Amino acid sequence: MKKCSLLFFTLIILSACVKDKPQDSIQPQVQLTTAKKVYIINEGNFGSANASVSLYDVGNDAVVDNIYKVQNSTNPSIGDVAQSLSFINNKFYLVVNNSGKIIVCDNQFKKLTQITNLSSPRYILQITNQKAYVSDYNANSVSIIDLNSNTKTGSISCKGWTEKMELIYNKAFITNMNSNYIYVVNTINDLITDSVYVGVNAGSLVIDKNDKLWVLSSGNSINAVSGSLTRINTITNQIETTFNFPANNFPKNLCINKTKDTLYFINKGIYRMPIYASAIPATEFIAKGNKNFYGLDINPANSFIYASDAIDYVQKSNIYVYDANGNLTKNFKAGINANGFYFE
Repeated sequence: MKKCSLLFFTLIILSACVKDKPQDSIQPQVQLTTAKKVYIINEGNFGSANASVSLYDVGNDAVVDNIYKVQNSTNPSIGDVAQSLSFINNKFYLVVNNSGKIIVCDNQFKKLTQITNLSSPRYILQITNQKAYVSDYNANSVSIIDLNSNTKTGSISCKGWTEKMELIYNKAFITNMNSNYIYVVNTINDLITDSVYVGVNAGSLVIDKNDKLWVLSSGNSINAVSGSLTRINTITNQIETTFNFPANNFPKNLCINKTKDTLYFINKGIYRMPIYASAIPATEFIAKGNKNFYGLDINPANSFIYASDAIDYVQKSNIYVYDANGNLTKNFKAGINANGFYFE
């Protein structure tokens, strides 16, 4: 994973006073340490333009509620539905779905520019130092981005809702939520060269230590089609094995640990599965309890598990941090509908 550096500085966070609501007090200064940071992407509520990014300092357990607002006080709004965050060429790329844009920030989260002419962008994948792909909810295509000018220069026709992507061997593997296939793109000429059947609602994928691609398909609760997990040979594009989930199981958010030998996903609770397992695990690794797990990722520095609880999709999310053995180590609040994480 690419690294970034956030300079040691002091943040003063001001909260606006809203009529007929209690005035929020000025939060105390948050003095960041030199420890690696964790950024939490908070969607906000659809149509409310209240998306945010929270910063968690592992070194002192400090949380900055809205790092973008702090660093961009003259233009503090991200927009509507923050979907994902990536760090490319020493810049943050914050994909804002319903606003149809990608905000480009420096490594201290100060806005540099934004990429427009996008429909409903979801995720950005760096292909080279000069080029990236952007998946999209309703454009029926994947956008091609020039990373030097931060402009859209073209597109790859791909009917349906494209979602997460992975790059290996000059191939981009792209999931499609409206198709039973994932698509293989030749990243040299930007053409689709193959497709692989993986089942209904494929939305997340990872590459393991053997360069095998794992694709999690969530299934469809309306049609009572359960999810599946598929392992693909990234050289031949052939399916090596498929695990079908039991009835009424609709898993999501496939992740992998630091050593890339263990898979994690949400299926109400959080499940853990070694890449050499012969079956889907029968029991939860981390019990759901009364939580509404919404986002999940694994810190590559120590394989700690970060999970968000969206609660009721209206109030601020709870963030739970578990060690590699599944023991709860920390919990704190982030923004509304926290859906993912970026680890320095």
